[in-house]
Amino acid sequence: MKKVRVKVAAVSDETSSIKTFRLERADGSVFAPAPAGAHIDIVGPTEVTRQYSLCNAPDEGSYLVAVKLEPESRGGSAALHGEVAVGTELEVSEPRNLLNVATDADRHVLVAAGIGITPMISIAYDLHRSNTDFELHYFARSHAEAAFTELLEQRCGFTESVRFHFGIPRGEQGAIMTALAQDAGAGVHVYTCGPVGFMEKVHDAFAPVIGEAQFHIEHFEAEAIDASHDTAFEVELDTGEVFEIPADRSIVDVLQENGIEVDTSCKEGICGTCVMGVLEGVPEHRDNCLSTSEKAANDQMATCVSRTCGKRLLLELF
Repeated sequence: MKKVRVKVAAVSDETSSIKTFRLERADGSVFAPAPAGAHIDIVGPTEVTRQYSLCNAPDEGSYLVAVKLEPESRGGSAALHGEVAVGTELEVSEPRNLLNVATDADRHVLVAAGIGITPMISIAYDLHRSNTDFELHYFARSHAEAAFTELLEQRCGFTESVRFHFGIPRGEQGAIMTALAQDAGAGVHVYTCGPVGFMEKVHDAFAPVIGEAQFHIEHFEAEAIDASHDTAFEVELDTGEVFEIPADRSIVDVLQENGIEVDTSCKEGICGTCVMGVLEGVPEHRDNCLSTSEKAANDQMATCVSRTCGKRLLLELF
């Protein structure tokens, strides 16, 4: 995937563990509007690539990302926090979107926790500017640990649509989700981002009410995969080339080793960069980038982690 050289124009402390970085094109031009809810890959100072949601209004001409310092970081958030300053140049990918805003929804409910607020901000900007009905629920341990509180309380323009939930114990969050879901009608679409356990609570409350197709989720954490029963299978490309995929190798790895150009980034089934079309066969989806409805259609798959339910797949290079 094409990379763009950027310059860090501003760095701010959002909380004690979250920094924001304003990124501008190094050549002085402006970025085209990005889709609401989109994210980019950032190649950090240690050459580690990580995905970060854009949290600016889609048409600002520059990118704003928020990075939480993770305790176990070995080159991702630690390098950005410790080595990146105003004037630093980095490389970023073009925006990609896993949280597409439904155009046929009557109302939108955005539910975020912690650093998961980042994609919801750009979605909220977009919905506000189009005069679309929405509400944003933000969960955090405390006001001090919540990012973008000043923006959301005073400067965003959609303050009346924001609901804060600070200091709610994990055991009580589910009841709040259930109460919120009771007001969700047939035309409501729900979007969520945050820790895995939190998003599961949001899903369990809303999905039975609105249906899986109207529930939108974004993961930036890979889930553990049990590969103990994996077997070999065959992949044919629409070009006619055929490859054997061993039990212990991914489709992406085999294709790249044989000179087939497949864009990749996370290689964990999160970012969606390696998605290919499925022309024949039934994929065994193991990713966190495709939506429930996209997986049900079985016409595309994340080739870095997913495999097949049968013996053979015919794939189309996007």
